[in-house]
Parts: sequence; C-alpha cells; structure tokens
Amino acid sequence: MGRPTSRELVHRAIQAHTAIPSFNIPYLPMMSPVVRALRDTATVGMVTAARVEWKQFSPGSPRELFAAFEAYREEPLVRLHLDHIPVIDEDGERVDYLSYLAEALELGYDSIMVDGSRLPLGENIAATRAVVLLAARTEVAVEGELGAVLGHEAGPPPPYEELLASGQGFTDPDEARRFVHETGVDWLSVAIGNIHGAVAAATRNQPKVQARLDLEHLDRLREVTGVPLVLHGGSGIHREYLQEGIRRGIAKVNVGTSIRQAYEAAVGESVEAAQEAVYRVTLWTLEEELQVAGSAAALGICC
Repeated sequence: MGRPTSRELVHRAIQAHTAIPSFNIPYLPMMSPVVRALRDTATVGMVTAARVEWKQFSPGSPRELFAAFEAYREEPLVRLHLDHIPVIDEDGERVDYLSYLAEALELGYDSIMVDGSRLPLGENIAATRAVVLLAARTEVAVEGELGAVLGHEAGPPPPYEELLASGQGFTDPDEARRFVHETGVDWLSVAIGNIHGAVAAATRNQPKVQARLDLEHLDRLREVTGVPLVLHGGSGIHREYLQEGIRRGIAKVNVGTSIRQAYEAAVGESVEAAQEAVYRVTLWTLEEELQVAGSAAALGICC
C-alpha cells in the first residue's frame, strides 16, 4: 500500500474522530524529543516550522529544517510540514512566498502552508490558488488560512474576551465556502477563538491567554467547507474545548508555545535538560491535553 501521504493521514484522522498534532520546532534540538514522544505513545504527528520562527528564533530556512528531519525520514509516525509562509508578514512586509514554497516542494516536504490571511479575500484566494497549482503535480497537501488568528503581530492584541465576544477575526462561513471552492485547497486553518502565542522578544515568555473555541461556529465552517479544518494556537486552549473541537471535525492541531517555553526555561541548564523538558510537555499534550495518544492504530500505521 505504500507510505500514506499527509493528505491521506489527515482524512483518516477525521474518520477516526482524532486529530494530527503538528509541533512547531523553533530550535532544532526540540525535534528529537518531539519525535521520541510520538514514538513512545504510538501517535501520528508532524514536525514543522514557520517563517516567523526563522526570523525570531533558530532553524533558519526550510532547507535547514529539512536537513534536520532527514534522520526521521523513514519514521512511519512522523511527517514534515512547512508552516505559515505569509504573503504579507507580521510586520506588514510583502514576502516572496512562492519561492519559499517551491523550495519546500523541491526538497520533499510532506505538506505546506501558504498564509494569505492578511490579504483581502480575492487576493487571498488568488495567492492560495497559485500555491495549489504549484503543488498540483505532487502528492503534497496545501493548507491555507482564512480569518485572523492573532498573536504573531508586533503590537498588543485586543483583549481576549472582547475578541471572543465580538467574533473579531473569525473565519466567515460564506467566505470559507467560496475560498475552498475557488482555491482547491486541501486543508483550511480557521479562526474560532484560537490565538497564536506571542513571538516578539518582549512578550514571548509570557503565558498565553486560556482561550476557548466557538464550537457552533466550527460546526458551520465544517458544514460549508467540506475539507479538513486546522486549529492553530493549540497551546493554552481549555482542554474541554480542544477535545470537543476534535470530536467536531478539527483534523490537525498546531502546538508551539508550550514546548518552546519549556525548552527556553531549561536550556540554561543544558540542551539535554531542555530536550527532556520538551519531551515531558509533548507527552502531556498527547496524552492529556489533546487525548490523541495511540492514534497510529486508528490511522492504520504500523509502528
């Protein structure tokens, strides 16, 4: 049957009422403990990094992340994803996004993400469609984003309770229907109350707001899009909302802040101590927070 693609695994996750955890790796030594935790719990997951992390932290480029992942290329439980390549970045600058994504396709990433969420709808559709066409001759899945998952911007975000109550930045169902239809995107990252962890130097060590999810809004998005939905900003969301969101169709959950902060808090002692801290937090995330541990059997992966 061959090695299932990331696209296939995410669809299997929907059918099994579980989700694929995707762990952001802003420091390359974090990759090893994340993979070890996935192995030790027989869980299918992804490792990933975003452009904002290369700017603020460590890996440096898609090529450096890919080179580090080569040690795990034959690992049946793990896939490599390129996260958040923006068309306009958090500083309002235009990005040569197609070059980044073409490089990832050439290298052999399993899935990629273009983020046109800071564009008007029509421009977001056009940019995302261009990436879908770029990847069309491969088996690589393309993720897009619609709505505003805040947190990476340089300035302070609005008060969380105000954001949640007003639905500010939430993915609009009518726009989501059009976006999916016109782009042909494989997965859609949505805004339903989730927020990214801050990455600016002055705020990145602060604890995240305990976010919640508008589950009824999630239901509407699932019904109108018909594609797997992705939740960014998975660290810090109340567990009952995370787990219910997965039951209602969230197929991929990005986790970054919790493991990054664990690494940064311990690396002053040693890299080995920081790796152990990442391992423990990743285990807890899989077993307790997301409750996706052991997903390999449900997804048909022998480990």
